[in-house]
Amino acid sequence: MPNRLPQPNATSETLENLVLGKIATCYQQAEQHLNRTFPRPQIHFNQRGKAAGSARLQINELRFNPILLQENQQHFIANTVPHEVAHLLVYQIYGRTKPHGEEWRQVMNQIFDLAAKTTHQYDVSRVKGKTFTYACHCTEHLLTIRRHNKIVRDNIKYICRYCKQSLIIKH
Repeated sequence: MPNRLPQPNATSETLENLVLGKIATCYQQAEQHLNRTFPRPQIHFNQRGKAAGSARLQINELRFNPILLQENQQHFIANTVPHEVAHLLVYQIYGRTKPHGEEWRQVMNQIFDLAAKTTHQYDVSRVKGKTFTYACHCTEHLLTIRRHNKIVRDNIKYICRYCKQSLIIKH
């Protein structure tokens, strides 16, 4: 399969097809290099937040962030997709390992011929979640919606690491 580059205004369907093609290429490379087959994962384009993608190891599933894919098409397909595929391959070969450990780095370097980078540098301003302002005696803190909901729903208390006081929401 030739490596097609995304067009500047590629539709989400086109981009999803390019991701699927890249996943297929990654698996072909791994199977050829390791002389064995691997089960193909379920693919979803519903990753939210600042993560570009995630690999759900036990259920053999890949999730990709459609907004970050649209905004970073070429780099995303060339780097993020193999990054997540490598997680599944490592799990299927070695079982549980450190997420970005030696085994994962070897797959990235030796099979995909890519630098083993653990984080992306994409602009996440469009995908940043809502934050809530909390205060203690010494400063203000921005808490994610997840932490805010834990406070509201589960009666969890967060404490400032500097002044050791409980955080209180600012209205």
